[in-house]
Amino acid sequence: MKLPADAIDARALGRVAVLLGGRSAEREVSLMSGRGVLQALLDQGVDAFAFDPAEQSLDRLPALGAQRVFIALHGRFGEDGTVQGALELLGLPYTGPGVLASALAIDKHMTKKLWRCEGLPTPRWQLVEDLAQAHRAAAELGFPLIFKASHEGSTLGLRRADDAAQVDAAFGEAARYDRQVLAEEFIVGDEVTCAVLGQGEQALALPLVRIQAPGGNYDFEHKYYSNATRYLCPAQLDAEQEREIADLVLASYRALGCRGWGRADVMIRAADRRPLLLEMNTSPGMTSHSLVPMAAAAAGIGYEQLCLRVLADARLDQAPAGQGGAR
Repeated sequence: MKLPADAIDARALGRVAVLLGGRSAEREVSLMSGRGVLQALLDQGVDAFAFDPAEQSLDRLPALGAQRVFIALHGRFGEDGTVQGALELLGLPYTGPGVLASALAIDKHMTKKLWRCEGLPTPRWQLVEDLAQAHRAAAELGFPLIFKASHEGSTLGLRRADDAAQVDAAFGEAARYDRQVLAEEFIVGDEVTCAVLGQGEQALALPLVRIQAPGGNYDFEHKYYSNATRYLCPAQLDAEQEREIADLVLASYRALGCRGWGRADVMIRAADRRPLLLEMNTSPGMTSHSLVPMAAAAAGIGYEQLCLRVLADARLDQAPAGQGGAR
């Protein structure tokens, strides 16, 4: 699959703030993503500068001349609608989905409820807030079971329980990061991810990436630091199933109201080869191990061009009439 290499005038994008770091548990990953994005934009002639919201207030952006914002923050206070709302008030177009879509997507429970209402497949789950609820969920959902923090990414707060004796530790690990914890049935099968660029009916799915982590354990270390994880892109799946998954991800992206870009994680159940949606990432990683640049490269889009494409699509939810959300 090849995408046209649109000519983007870097100078026309104005002065750009790259938000990186932040206050979430994913700060270190965000710093890696943001530095990569910043260098790519500078190399393409964009007037860009780094801005860490953990070190200075967002209301300084206008004084620094910012005209557009690339959000390279991950997790809370960056990917959850809070920063997006602040930028709406400042009138600064930003990358990625708007306030509501961001808030929905970071909440795994609400995301899955919405997908279920839309008839989109996702593993069975329960929201639990204490150990008693965790054990009841385990009894109903069965083992193995995954416990995960409802508002975190990068597999932070994620742990598997294979029997009742492991529930306390698995719930406790997730509860370290979030008061709301998801107990979700564990799906045995292939893990794939699918990135999306654009919005509405013009949104386009990039080639799938199939993930083969050691022992099936795609944890924080294997995501960002280890070279032991194997990535297949193209995913080497049946062509019809790849199209099915791409269509499913596009439907999930549109259901949440996403725009700009995003990346959905999907499990293909081994028993029947049925794809099941796990979650939507609205500010995907842009590190050397990240999956969206990998998928974009397979579509003929280099890292620098990807950054420019995402930046050029920056917009506001609440834009002046006639501007269509962009500025």
